[in-house]
Amino acid sequence: MIPLRDDNPTRTFPVITVAIIAICVLIFVWQIMLPPDAAQEAIFSLGVIPAVLFGEAELAEPLVPAGATIFTSMFLHGGLLHLAGNMLYLWIFGDNIEDRMGRGRFIVFYLICGVVAALAQALPDPRSTIPMIGASGAISGVLGAYLLLYPHAKVLVALPFIVLYTFRVPAVLVLGLWFVGQLMSSATADPGAGGVAFGAHIGGFVAGLVLIRFFVRDSRRIRRP
Repeated sequence: MIPLRDDNPTRTFPVITVAIIAICVLIFVWQIMLPPDAAQEAIFSLGVIPAVLFGEAELAEPLVPAGATIFTSMFLHGGLLHLAGNMLYLWIFGDNIEDRMGRGRFIVFYLICGVVAALAQALPDPRSTIPMIGASGAISGVLGAYLLLYPHAKVLVALPFIVLYTFRVPAVLVLGLWFVGQLMSSATADPGAGGVAFGAHIGGFVAGLVLIRFFVRDSRRIRRP
């Protein structure tokens, strides 16, 4: 199922959500404008490499300190589909979380979830030299928060099967199936290979579930559109 939009209204314009999307898009444009060798160097220098993060290896000419890559990696993407998928999920679900928390708290929440996600991917294999990039870990935290706050919100999803079917389902079904998919994929993935960082997705999602109660700024009941 591909989410297209939700029916959950907000009271304010999602300034931070839009700003994160804009920054990620601009950085991706910068990435694709680089020569191939320089683009590869940017990924290795600004992405999270567990072995470098934990002092097991060093880069010849790092662009930023190893610890800073936990943050810089959140704004890099490995391709147009990678970027588009992440930004779609952030656009659909991020506005409600920003609206509920407030802009300042949302920034902190987003970054903390991203940090937890990066560590969840890096800690199981601290000697890995595979760089991790993408906003999906932080966005997974947003999905976890949305699941707790708005499980009954309706989400319009598309199901491609010969033709494209669209229908509305509760957020708990969309996000619950997404999380189960991450767990199943993580269980069967080769930890030594590249590809999707399922550990980061799981870590970010769990972080969102746990942290949301410390970041909501009011005690409004969950909306039921």
